[in-house]
Amino acid sequence: MYREFIVPDDEEILDLIGEWPDTVDSGARLLTWQGSEGDSLTFSYDTLSRSVRARWTSGNGDELLDLYREGATRLRVSSTASATYISVEFHMGECAGEVVIQASPKLSVQDRLLYV
Repeated sequence: MYREFIVPDDEEILDLIGEWPDTVDSGARLLTWQGSEGDSLTFSYDTLSRSVRARWTSGNGDELLDLYREGATRLRVSSTASATYISVEFHMGECAGEVVIQASPKLSVQDRLLYV
C-alpha cells in the first residue's frame, strides 16, 4: 500500500530549527549542520521517492555514517533551548521504524526498524 511522505514546508523548518533547506538538482531538500568537534551532518529528503539520507563526516573527512532509507512516511523537526532534532518515520511492508537525529549541539543518530 502506498503511503504519502508528509514533510513540513520550508518556512516551518526555518521557524522550528533556524535552517532553510537547500534544493539539490534532483529536487531533494538538503540540511547541513556543523558539529562541535568539526564533524558535519548532511540530511536530505525527497518527497517523491519517499527517501532520506543522512551522512555524518568527521572533521578530517572520514565518513562515519551513510544512512539511506526509502519508505519514509513522516518527517518532523523540532528544536529546544538545548538541542535540534529530526525524526523520520518509516513503513515498509511488514516493517516500521524511526530514525531520530540530534543535529545540535552534539551529533547522534538512533535507528529502529522492526517487524509489525
